[in-house]
Amino acid sequence: MAYVIAEPCIGVKDSSCVDVCPVDCIHPTTTEAGFDEVDQLFIDPAECIDCDACVEVCPVDAIFPEDEVPPEWQHFTEINAAYYRRARA
Repeated sequence: MAYVIAEPCIGVKDSSCVDVCPVDCIHPTTTEAGFDEVDQLFIDPAECIDCDACVEVCPVDAIFPEDEVPPEWQHFTEINAAYYRRARA
C-alpha cells in the first residue's frame, strides 16, 4: 500500500513532504522539469515505503493511506499512479 496525495494539494504544491521523504518518491520537486506544469505533487506507489513522514508535515492534510482516501477523492489514487506511468513511458 502507498500514500496518495489528493485534492487539497491542488494549487498549493507545498514541498514539505518532498523534504522529509526518505526514498524520494514525491515528484515533481521544485527543481524538476514539469513542476510548473502540474497542479499538485504525486507519490510514486511503487516507491512509497508507507513511513508516514509526509502525512505529518503536509500543511493542507492532502496525504492519505491508499485505503483511507476519502470517497470524494478516491480517483486521486489513479491520478497519482498515472503520473508515474506517464513518467516511465
